[in-house]
Amino acid sequence: MNILTEQNSQNLHKNYLSSKRSYGKNQLPCVAQDVSIVLLLSHFCTLQLPIFAPNTFVLLVRIVSKNLKLYINFGVSMNLLKLISSFKKQTVLIVGDVMIDKFIWGKVKRISPEAPVPIVEVTKETEVLGGAANVANNIITLGSKAFIVSAIGEDITGKSLITMLLEKGINSDYLVCDPYRPTILKTRIIAASQQVVRVDKEIKGHFEYHTELKIIKNIEELIPKVNAVVISDYGKGVIIPKVLKRVISLARKYKIPVTVDPKIEHFKKYKKVTTITPNEKEAIEGMGAKNIKTDEAIAILGKKILKTLNSDSVLITRGEKGMTLIQSNNKITNIPTRAKEVYDVTGAGDTVISIMTLALAAKADLVSAAEVANFAAGIVVGKLGTATTNQQELKKIIMEFYSICRTKK
Repeated sequence: MNILTEQNSQNLHKNYLSSKRSYGKNQLPCVAQDVSIVLLLSHFCTLQLPIFAPNTFVLLVRIVSKNLKLYINFGVSMNLLKLISSFKKQTVLIVGDVMIDKFIWGKVKRISPEAPVPIVEVTKETEVLGGAANVANNIITLGSKAFIVSAIGEDITGKSLITMLLEKGINSDYLVCDPYRPTILKTRIIAASQQVVRVDKEIKGHFEYHTELKIIKNIEELIPKVNAVVISDYGKGVIIPKVLKRVISLARKYKIPVTVDPKIEHFKKYKKVTTITPNEKEAIEGMGAKNIKTDEAIAILGKKILKTLNSDSVLITRGEKGMTLIQSNNKITNIPTRAKEVYDVTGAGDTVISIMTLALAAKADLVSAAEVANFAAGIVVGKLGTATTNQQELKKIIMEFYSICRTKK
């Protein structure tokens, strides 16, 4: 029988206090704390209950209670960090509508005498990849490889988009040029960190027949070379029924995950995918639902989506309420938002679908994939404009959340 003496108890307490001074509250535990917990657990797990000296049991319980949550969080965070590191091994195919997001930045000092609208004095202009191209940008920024299949116009905007892709290290060889359509350009005017107006230059609808055939041919060539597929549907014409059907069937054939950032108009056509990531509005309107206000109602809606689409899971993004993951095994997981401040939600959906896809490509479970996607969304909504995040930012916020690193003051 094991005997834990009063002297051992005092030494244990001294080590515990010393470790608190060394690491501070909620920090990574030291060896003394590790030993104390292992000691306690070994006694009970082997059923060799010790004869405790006075106050020893109380002390051990106190140490365990203060550190058990830390140990659990430490394990969770390590798994998530390992998952993020594995992103660099993944290659993803993105199929969808590409565009350029242009931002005109300025300041407002007066109202126009011609109409009750603000006059924006322009201070700078920027252009970034948008739509499916932003998904590819997210994938690349996270250290992975990306191929993109889409269609652009034979115009200056199209040439600019190709240049921007190449600068980011994204292969542009599988973009199809359509002479009858302009490359999509979305222009946002921003003053005092607020969007004043958006101007879209685009033509919606199906592309030319030969363009559609080239898109399908490129998909067929690339899917055997990738670990996962993203369908990024902005409803501009690339994702049509025959393209959608071909992508999903090939992904299932090669047993790789296929994820969807949906468009309301096509919502019930994304059948047999691995996961679909609508925001709350898209989920409600896509299913023609009403009066969806509670967590329970969202869960019921999610189950209806899965039944309708015959898919593995649905991740509904809910703004300040976080995300809700509903799986085909009826498991429901509500994930609180990790955003500290929200400046701009532009491109947040692209980040969520990118992270989910990379995580699933790396063989992560759906809950872990959603957790990392949630952290990433919390980062990008805190930035102005169409933003991305990287592995360093993502790991830092996860470590801070789970309190396993000391931040310098």
